[in-house]
Amino acid sequence: MTTTQEERSTEELKALAEQAGRDLEDASALEILTWAAETFGKRFCVTSSMEDAVVAHLASRAMPGVDVVFLDTGYHFEETIGTRDAVDAVMDVNVITLTPRLTVAEQDAEYGPKLHDRDPDLCCAMRKVQPLQEGLKDYRAWATGLRRDESPTRANTPVVGWDEKRQKVKISPIARWTQDDVDAYVTEHGVLTNPLLMDGYPSVGCAPCTRRVLEGEDARAGRWAGSNKTECGLHG
Repeated sequence: MTTTQEERSTEELKALAEQAGRDLEDASALEILTWAAETFGKRFCVTSSMEDAVVAHLASRAMPGVDVVFLDTGYHFEETIGTRDAVDAVMDVNVITLTPRLTVAEQDAEYGPKLHDRDPDLCCAMRKVQPLQEGLKDYRAWATGLRRDESPTRANTPVVGWDEKRQKVKISPIARWTQDDVDAYVTEHGVLTNPLLMDGYPSVGCAPCTRRVLEGEDARAGRWAGSNKTECGLHG
């Protein structure tokens, strides 16, 4: 009898992820997502920051009605929330919005205002990492939009790997893509993108911690500018 993903142990899932990472390294993004859909079914989801809807669109082709998980930190640009609403309205996906345990006002009352300026790691932990940890508990695998060309910290991103922190299979179907590949896919398929991408923000995060990028800067230079922080903690 074939072992289903429901019956697989953590060690079996880890071995599956590592093998798939090798087998699918040269596969197309759609082939990788089709494998994920066939392997995990409803226990598979896509996470999206609503910078663009490329991975959500790809996943909807492989698995119509796929769950797309969005973290509403309470600090997003209006354009980001608008992109989420548009994706939910026009794409064949099921958008699920996660929120932190504390509202911004409650966090300000407990930790003081502008925690993101004083301790951005703690702010990200409470408003991103913890909600995602809870939101992914019923899934066995999740897909991200990570690309190797985005920053040195992402240069070795596998197309399929093992998320040790969450004990889940982590899929990055466009890991090998370049920005040109993304732009070409957006144009070919008319994929929704965040308007801020056309306004000097090649990487869009929470409003207090994101600025426009200057000419010649890395695409993620506008995130936590002026600090040593480069990742929110979701991917490391």
